[in-house]
Order: sequence, then C-alpha cells, then structure tokens
Amino acid sequence: MKLVIGLDGQSSGEKALDFAKSLAAKTDSCELIVVYVIEWSPFSFQTAEENAQRHKRREEEIEIAMDRVLNPAVASLKNAGLSARGIVRHGDVADTIDLIANEEGASQIIVARSSAGGLTSRLFGSSTANLVMNARVPVTVVA
Repeated sequence: MKLVIGLDGQSSGEKALDFAKSLAAKTDSCELIVVYVIEWSPFSFQTAEENAQRHKRREEEIEIAMDRVLNPAVASLKNAGLSARGIVRHGDVADTIDLIANEEGASQIIVARSSAGGLTSRLFGSSTANLVMNARVPVTVVA
C-alpha cells in the first residue's frame, strides 16, 4: 500500500504524518510518500531572461522545501521504522497532489486541516473541494 501525505510546511502537517504513521503501522507493507507543492502557474508570459531566473528560483525553492519540510518529515517516518520518501513539485496544489497519487499508484491521500494558512487553507477553498471531489483515490482530511 502507498499513502500520499500532503504537507504545507505548517505544524498541522504533523497531524497528517501521525495519522499516516498509524495507518502504516497497521499494514505489513506500506510506503509513505510525503509531498510538498509549491504553488506555481505556467500561464504567465515572460522574457527569456525572466524564464532563466524563474528556473533558478524554482530550483532554489525545491531545495529549501526539501531541507525545511520534507527531509525532517521523511527522517521522522524512517526513524519510526517506516518506508518513506519525499517529493516536491511546482503546480496547482490539488491537481499536483492528485497527479502524484495517481503516478505512484497510491491508495489514499492524507492532508491536515489547519486555520494557520499554507496548503490546507488553500485546500479548504476551491482547491480542497477540487481535491476531495476529483481525486482518483480517497482523500482523508485530518482535523
């Protein structure tokens, strides 16, 4: 079984990680795929120079997200004896999480509800409705 855990870089992500840990502990074989999506739209028109700068900035954003959010989360899961890895992508939050879950053959998507902002506040607008209503696998929202 594979579970995709969407993190937003906020402390509420710990709730999603804890829930995923408890599910994984109940199965013989489970891979946890921790995902962080940096909102980014490809629909803007820029010069070649701006595109080059944007590419460099995107690479820096990925590195920062890995260092600050994903690597600690994945290390925590691995320290608990679980199989885990992280993925950072740019894009629409709901669409990207669904795409990753589909690409990975995940059984479920897990996200945390938060009033603090970040991914979950973006999700609990049209993005959450989009993810919950259109995801190709079940979505669990942890309060």
